[in-house]
Amino acid sequence: MEQLEAGAIVDTPAPDTSPRPPNIVIRGYGQYYDVLTPEGVVRCTVRGVVKRARRKTDPVAVGDRVEITRTGPGEGVIEAVAPRLRTLSRRARGTEDVEQVILANPDQLVAVFAVAEPEPHPRMLDRFLIIAEARGLAAAVCVNKIDLDPSGELRRRFDPYRAAGYPVVETSAATGAGIDDLRALLRGKISALSGPSGVGKSSLINALNPELDLRVGDISAATGKGRHTTTATTLILLDDDTYIADTPGIRQLGFWGIDFSRLDTYFPEFRPYLDQCYYADCTHLTEPGCAVLAAVEAGAIDRGRYESYRVLRQGTGEDR
Repeated sequence: MEQLEAGAIVDTPAPDTSPRPPNIVIRGYGQYYDVLTPEGVVRCTVRGVVKRARRKTDPVAVGDRVEITRTGPGEGVIEAVAPRLRTLSRRARGTEDVEQVILANPDQLVAVFAVAEPEPHPRMLDRFLIIAEARGLAAAVCVNKIDLDPSGELRRRFDPYRAAGYPVVETSAATGAGIDDLRALLRGKISALSGPSGVGKSSLINALNPELDLRVGDISAATGKGRHTTTATTLILLDDDTYIADTPGIRQLGFWGIDFSRLDTYFPEFRPYLDQCYYADCTHLTEPGCAVLAAVEAGAIDRGRYESYRVLRQGTGEDR
């Protein structure tokens, strides 16, 4: 196998043109990382040269492919990190220019929201999808707890996402409905399951593989919000070529590396209209001759989705 330069990491997506180490980081514990190897899990520290190679982001993250040296039974040290193809990231809390990598090298993001308990927030869902679009990730929506919506009325709020072209899978971890559809969506990929606390991510993973027996939280009667049961990203092997990342519940998702001047391109339903506006640099806010605004008025673009765009395009600071 081709050896990596010590501490080798890149910031931007790169073509996967060389052999990649079979070892993958599945969980981090402060200074330690669990690395899944062909021989089993090895708990590793990180060589200093790897740490020094990266100052503004995590030198090692869950999902990284790494080279390790064994130092004892079940123990080792990470010597090098393969170039990251892409990342699911956010701005580190309390900083303006430090990246926190939620998951390295994902193939897709699956945004998990419940039809109720907790009440879904479309603006938060839009944020997840924008991040996926900006990172070049495939994205899908999982609508969970459909057993709480026997009439199907509550599920209609997710229709705009189907119209925008996103796969939407409806599931119930309680009854097993839709679990096979979700399994098919995940098969053969590294998927990030992201969403607010309490929507049932851990329950879904348990339904996909009951042997995992992940801890499941409940809904706070006082706030109606989910209690956190996942405190760090964990990469879970479902079968030989399917991984899912159970990511922490995120109530406030900060954008990282988003070019807001290109925000319109992150809404798939806008794209057919972007070259039809009168002004080439149209912001789709107030300009005359805007094809996007005309599509909203005609009902071809969902007004709620457009409002998410408008708030983010005009907003600064906490609006982003």
